[in-house]
Amino acid sequence: MQLLIAMLPLAMAMPALARSPYPDDPLQSPMWTAHARLIFGDDPVRFDPRIQLLYPQVAENQRSFPVALDARGVGPVKRMVIFADLNPIPIAIDYRPDLAEPYIATRIKLDQRTPVRGAVQLASGQWLVAGGWVDAAGGGCSAPPVGRITGDWAAHLGEMRGEAWPMGTQGSSRLRITFRHPMDTGLVANIPTYAIEEMTVRSDSGTMLGQMALFASVSEDPAITLIPRVAPGAILSIVARDTNGRTYAAKVPVARQSASVLAPQP
Repeated sequence: MQLLIAMLPLAMAMPALARSPYPDDPLQSPMWTAHARLIFGDDPVRFDPRIQLLYPQVAENQRSFPVALDARGVGPVKRMVIFADLNPIPIAIDYRPDLAEPYIATRIKLDQRTPVRGAVQLASGQWLVAGGWVDAAGGGCSAPPVGRITGDWAAHLGEMRGEAWPMGTQGSSRLRITFRHPMDTGLVANIPTYAIEEMTVRSDSGTMLGQMALFASVSEDPAITLIPRVAPGAILSIVARDTNGRTYAAKVPVARQSASVLAPQP
């Protein structure tokens, strides 16, 4: 009894254990708190069904898994992140839609069964998160790119293709841009990391429409779909840079015919 009484002042002096600042994860991922701390920091976070993360429930090809993050209708958005909890390189894309609709679609690698998530930061600083578990065979991040196996990757490195169409009366256009690039993860023996690491989209007047950081968990030969707020006939300037400092640039005109029947696809 005397020992218990003696310990009381010490116990009262100790601060209470801090509760996690992040909401409980409905997916119960073992990496949720670690990734939340890295991406969100001290910003408020909540899971929100208005955020649409579109993806197949089963990865037929773990090297190239389609995913689209759509946050149209939730208010001004300043940042969008796509990540997979159990990938060795969890973050795939960190996108800032400066003068673009808050929408992005791409393809990523999956190294195993994992939660795939989309996180959207509002102008207020709050993060809204959505996602789900995806069944995938192993090896998406640790297998060599197809171009490395066939041996033709160097001959086509940096080739770009792009098209853009107006989206009816919305005042925005759908841009689809693709690159030839191995997007090496550094997880294959004797092949160092080599990936496109940033991309910007500007109007013909030089106005920034959207900018992003890309990581090696984006699939080989990246394909990216955005919705910049530009009218038919505008010229879009796309510039990208990889981890070796090589720059890729192209100009894509927005077609003048209506494409209102076309919906953005991953």
